[in-house]
Amino acid sequence: MATLFSTHSSSQNILITFTIIFLSSSLLPSSSGITETDQRRPFKKIYAFGDSFTDTGNTGSLTGPNGFVHVSNPPYGTTFFHHPTNRYSDGRLVIDFVAQSLSLPFLPPYRNRKANRTYGVNFAVAGSTVINHAFFVKNNLSLDITPESIQTQMMWFDKYLESEGCKDPESDQCKEAFDDALFWVGEIGVNDYAYTLGSTVSGDTIRKLAINSFTEFLQGLLKKGAKYVVVEALPTTGCLPLAMTLAPSDDRDDIGCVKSVNNQSNAHNLVLQSKVSDLRQQFPQAIIVYADYWNAYRTVMQSPEKYGFKESFKACCGTGEPYNFEVFNTCGNPSVTACSNPAQYINWDGVHLTEAMYKVVADMFIDGNLCNPPFKTLLERKLRQP
Repeated sequence: MATLFSTHSSSQNILITFTIIFLSSSLLPSSSGITETDQRRPFKKIYAFGDSFTDTGNTGSLTGPNGFVHVSNPPYGTTFFHHPTNRYSDGRLVIDFVAQSLSLPFLPPYRNRKANRTYGVNFAVAGSTVINHAFFVKNNLSLDITPESIQTQMMWFDKYLESEGCKDPESDQCKEAFDDALFWVGEIGVNDYAYTLGSTVSGDTIRKLAINSFTEFLQGLLKKGAKYVVVEALPTTGCLPLAMTLAPSDDRDDIGCVKSVNNQSNAHNLVLQSKVSDLRQQFPQAIIVYADYWNAYRTVMQSPEKYGFKESFKACCGTGEPYNFEVFNTCGNPSVTACSNPAQYINWDGVHLTEAMYKVVADMFIDGNLCNPPFKTLLERKLRQP
């Protein structure tokens, strides 16, 4: 995205303050009723990591970055929960649909210490980066940045394991923590690029540092004993109303989105796919699934009507022309209203997606052909295990 704003100095200050911050969350405790479905569950728990597209409550209006400060206000959460849940959407996220498809409750956020953690924990945090926070501080790019990075999430995971008595990898406690667990690593890295917009730090530098850091994170999970891992790619962030609003009108690709931004995300994903392939060779005992968020989003943009969408670019909740989005007057502000039919919109608030879009993406991952290997392959391998 550096290319997008390199010639638009008036937008640089906006983005340094407002960045493409993927926020979403919920402070709801998970449901905990044990039924006969427990016997049919391929996994007993899920551990989730990532940024706001996966976060179910580790940030909120007062704890997340300043780009969206009304997440605890209506109309957030209106579609499914019927009240704000600190998810930056009108309803459920991809991780929520994944949990439901596996007959598991919604994942509680790590920071909600009173929640029931029987079925897993969500360590994802809105605004999070892949590169360590100290890098941004060193380069004087720490304005409005969530200090938690993917390394923070690993530290949280380590503390969780310790609280569960998992210290020796061969112990029963560690086997309980890992053997029947799905590790879902949501997309993360968009914030790294966004936080450096308008600076002298190049996109190539960010890509190299982010991929290296992310690879180390995945290696850490696999060395600890993770056997079933899903890794999401970056989405086509050039299709978000924020990018469309701030980009020059001649910077467009074949689906009408911001070309320079989508190219940047695609370049990142190509390197990520290569690293995932390498990790499969290094850890043959594990199955590592690459979930192609970039092509999932692109597929919907190519034929939105096929998936029930009538509005591809405008935000459902927002104000202003032409994309119903204004940087300093976002969803949740009392002066901002939401559309009456969010299921017909791809985008919810200018940066985050509607429940309907998250559902489509989740279906593509779970039942479609946008996971490599297919998610069903992962499930079949798990069910074959003694």
